Amino acid sequence: MIAALAPVSKLARRRAKSSRFGVRRASRRPDGWPAAELRRRRELLFDRSIVYIPCRQFLKADAESLASTAPADAAVPLETRDGPPADARGLTPYLASLYKTRLLTKNEEQFYFRRMNWLKFRAAAARGRLDRRRATRRQIEQIEGWLTEAETVKAILITSNLRLVVSIAKKFIDASWSFDELVSEGNVALMRAVEKFNFALGNRFSTYATYAIQRHFFRLSHRGRQFRKRFVAGDDDLRDRADAEPEHEYRSAEQIDMLKELFRSFLDELEPRERRIVVARFGFDGKPPRTFRELGSQMGVCKERIRQIQSRAMEKLRSLAEEARLEQTVGDWL
Repeated sequence: MIAALAPVSKLARRRAKSSRFGVRRASRRPDGWPAAELRRRRELLFDRSIVYIPCRQFLKADAESLASTAPADAAVPLETRDGPPADARGLTPYLASLYKTRLLTKNEEQFYFRRMNWLKFRAAAARGRLDRRRATRRQIEQIEGWLTEAETVKAILITSNLRLVVSIAKKFIDASWSFDELVSEGNVALMRAVEKFNFALGNRFSTYATYAIQRHFFRLSHRGRQFRKRFVAGDDDLRDRADAEPEHEYRSAEQIDMLKELFRSFLDELEPRERRIVVARFGFDGKPPRTFRELGSQMGVCKERIRQIQSRAMEKLRSLAEEARLEQTVGDWL
């Protein structure tokens, strides 16, 4: 009887209360999300790939201020008040609308790329400090907010450079790809270029993007030639004549100029001594090709050393051509 009349402790009352409402508390987390939804959002966050360009500025104390302070010449919105240029005449309404977006200044471009990569860096760093099984709703929403803002900044960079794709695609129209298909493929290459551009080097993005888009178009052109060669129609005379004609006759003057420009960019990848020897040996400087002995005398080494350096340079150029899948075009020059 005495035990029955004893007062119930606070711990006992808490346990009794939790047992009565245990089902309800198990189905919903204290932060407001159901347990199943919280697990799903955790999986989505931790399985998501966060790719960014690292920068030393991100490790400084004023990194957030640098990534959040827009330059003085920044202006929003990005629409231009000028009418469409002559290049936009004859285009579809969608393509003509691309010219309504103005180009970014160099300072704006640097700011947006820094902002986008800083947000991704911050999100990746914050996620790395979390426990996959204990991340809260507030933490998940904060990281997702940074990634969403990074995607918004990325859209600004892509939109302001879409006209670049159109101008390059005009030079690569052939029987294999329509203009609209080339623009679509070029947009994909532009999106990749935005992800991979290293803004910390201080270069303009248009230079890097032009090279990336041209290289993608050359791959498409090569793929189209291979397809036509494999599935050419059954007229034997036509097929024999097509096989007898050299490939360069099927390229326009603009494409040949693009090839030369691409080859010059390959030369820039060589070391200064390698580039000097290749240019002199093949007369790319407009002078008669020089012999190994002549170059050895000028550079103070034996002719065998010149030959070794040339061989090494040629291997690098072939590797670059294979990477760009231009073995049958650039490869003929090497």
